[in-house]
Amino acid sequence: MKHLLLGDEAIAQGAIDAGLSGVYAYPGTPSTEITEYIQMREAKRPEGQAPIFCKWAANEKTAMEAALGMSYMGKRALVCMKHVGMNVCMDAFMAGSITGANGGLVVVAADDPSMHSSQNEQDSRFYAKFAMIPCFEPSNQQEAYDMVQEAFELSEKIHYPILLRVTTRMAHSRAVVETRENQPKQNEMRMPDNVKHFILLPAFAKGNYAELVAAQDNFVALSNGSTHNTYVKGANPRKAIIATGIAYNYLMENYDEKMGYSILKVSQYPLPAALIDRMVQDGAEEVLVIEEGQPVVEELIRGMVPSTVKVTGRLTGALPRMGELSPDCVRAALGLEALPVREADTLVVNRPPALCQGCGHRDMYSALNEVLKEYKNPRVFGDIGCYTLGALPPYQALHATLEMGASVTMAKGAADAGQHPSVGVIGDSTFTHSGMTGLLDCVNSKSNVVIIISDNLTTGMTGGQDSAGTGRLEAICTGLGVEPEHVRVVVPLPKNMEEIKQVLREEIDYNGTSVVIARRECIQTLKRHLKAAKK
Repeated sequence: MKHLLLGDEAIAQGAIDAGLSGVYAYPGTPSTEITEYIQMREAKRPEGQAPIFCKWAANEKTAMEAALGMSYMGKRALVCMKHVGMNVCMDAFMAGSITGANGGLVVVAADDPSMHSSQNEQDSRFYAKFAMIPCFEPSNQQEAYDMVQEAFELSEKIHYPILLRVTTRMAHSRAVVETRENQPKQNEMRMPDNVKHFILLPAFAKGNYAELVAAQDNFVALSNGSTHNTYVKGANPRKAIIATGIAYNYLMENYDEKMGYSILKVSQYPLPAALIDRMVQDGAEEVLVIEEGQPVVEELIRGMVPSTVKVTGRLTGALPRMGELSPDCVRAALGLEALPVREADTLVVNRPPALCQGCGHRDMYSALNEVLKEYKNPRVFGDIGCYTLGALPPYQALHATLEMGASVTMAKGAADAGQHPSVGVIGDSTFTHSGMTGLLDCVNSKSNVVIIISDNLTTGMTGGQDSAGTGRLEAICTGLGVEPEHVRVVVPLPKNMEEIKQVLREEIDYNGTSVVIARRECIQTLKRHLKAAKK
């Protein structure tokens, strides 16, 4: 059957059709739609069909660990996250490359070049190289669908996790995908043949690591023989191009066979050494590397070809060092004339995002700003979520924003340095993702901080997914040791402004760790809930 699918949806459908037993993820753009698609399909699951576990995890580390547990039992598990989520799950991810996999285990990393919805640019292919495991990078939605199924099969064949790397354009663009009929059923539970493989005591881990190192030649051989890595010798083989993943499409939009360049398309890693050697043997003297993300291949290729071969790409300025590639910049790298600028291109104006009208974060920031005017040199440390927009006009309420959970611990560190007031602002979902351990540090140190949990009862930034701490934030905070009388709850509405300001003053003046929970449902999810209630 043929379907019009996002890249994320193609991955999700491919996983379902591969006999998936569980998907583990924390929402993060541009990966969120993978899990949402599986949840949607699970809600419509025909009677008699095996269920797929598809609830959101508290963070990417817990997701990775749970997926390893499912793989341990012989079932196929999918883990999904955006690139910065890979940082969160790295301890478990690296351990998983040493334990290996029992049931098929596929980790999807959705990178965000140009930082459309992220605090940095990262290239998750580095993580695959770091962990010494195979990596797939689809160039189109059909490949994404096919690759996730191949990845599960390969994972069970070689007994290691597989990384599937996509980028924003692949994740969020649509194309026709042909799906297969008569897909395999879910695996039966089966224990690992060698249980000690999953016990990473040094005595066992050393043997596991030796096996992983020994497997590298096989991984390269698999890449050399992969149908996803293709080499075509050109009529003018002196010039060659290596294009990876979605960047291959940008090349094909501009390439004319009359150019006669040799072309190596790479969508499976480690790099196919035999194909690269063939390209050199065919006479390549100049190699242009076109890759989305950081110059991973460009750096590696320099050590794989003779020093007489000129290698160009992002490092040399042939392509932009930062941001997403485009057909236009690839066209320039090929030495072609630029296409005429369309009138609309000059009319589109950047529009910075803003907090929704009626959002509770607005009233929370209004109250906080009013109160902090009463103190000398206040510092407010923000976090990752919708409320990060409080750094922009008209509020300009935040002085630092780093990564998930850092608002709590940066506020603590500032207080340790003598800063007062030292305030941390964090959302409910981010708090349960990465803020709880920081709050425990605050309690143990008796840090003089005020932590504001702006609780909109959902994971608002990524579309309103369930939040792990909904209905339990007070219990979590007191359980971590915050004095119950200093866990305060307010409702951020204009009519409550004086009450909120008084609560903030009292907690700022308290010499210790306090938490103010500003709770009001996200205006967007409230609209959805009210609409659903009318049906």
